[in-house]
Amino acid sequence: MYVKGLNFLRDHQKEDGAFSTPGRSDSYGSQPGVVGLAIVAMMAHGDDPNRGPYALVIRRGLNLIIKNQNSSTGYIGSSMYNHGFAALALAEAYGQVNDKRLGPALKKATELILNAQKRSRPGGWRYSPESTDADTTASGANFVALMAARNAGLGVPQESIDKALRFYIACQSTDGGFGYTSAGGSNGPRTAIGALCFALAKKKESNRFKSAMDYLVQTGPNGGYDHYYHYFLYYASQTYFHASPKLWEEWNAANIKRMMASQQENGGWTGNFGGSFATSASLLSLALNYRYLPIYER
Repeated sequence: MYVKGLNFLRDHQKEDGAFSTPGRSDSYGSQPGVVGLAIVAMMAHGDDPNRGPYALVIRRGLNLIIKNQNSSTGYIGSSMYNHGFAALALAEAYGQVNDKRLGPALKKATELILNAQKRSRPGGWRYSPESTDADTTASGANFVALMAARNAGLGVPQESIDKALRFYIACQSTDGGFGYTSAGGSNGPRTAIGALCFALAKKKESNRFKSAMDYLVQTGPNGGYDHYYHYFLYYASQTYFHASPKLWEEWNAANIKRMMASQQENGGWTGNFGGSFATSASLLSLALNYRYLPIYER
């Protein structure tokens, strides 16, 4: 199932590194963030990224990300969602892919995330690096990128991590779920994001993480929010993996069945944000079975 999904992405990549899948409009397939997630899905399978069936796909994708990075500011793409997911790809490729451009590109991308947070009054991230407010979804993409950069050996101040967690604490409701810019209006996708941030920050024993997991278990396998189903899958798989071996085994077994049932004959998945994102997110919800990448280790 995983290889079929990887081959689907490989077969629908253009020479410039973007993806264009059939069916529903796939405008997201050309964005560096989605390209980054596709690259991470390939590296997560454990294949050698410098040779073998996906080496060219990974190289093209990294070329697109670096081409879309502002050489002076380090900003990648046109939103902090793009930037966060693309920076994650750089962090996971750094040290694995033979490309001397990756280290400097990752350093600049990480510095932009840190500088953007300094402008944020709540301590998180928003759509633009110039924003002074924050939301829990854009913050999630950039928090995960920071943790991946730290894994890769870059200096990420603990104060930055703590500041972001304080923002998430302010957005957690009494039901354990997370709101968008403040407490209230909890939903599955945002709660999976918030819980993962606490897990990656080694706060899995905290009541914050435990109450978020209780909320996720109650909302069910789709997070109670169909519109962002694959987005939820991407984060929820990681939160269940960190929660406990028992919860992970139960959730993973059910997710494998769901993914098998929803995978198309051509190997891809479809969703509200196009086949490239849906396929990449679906694969990454399964990638915890391999655990080759630092960001997907417990």
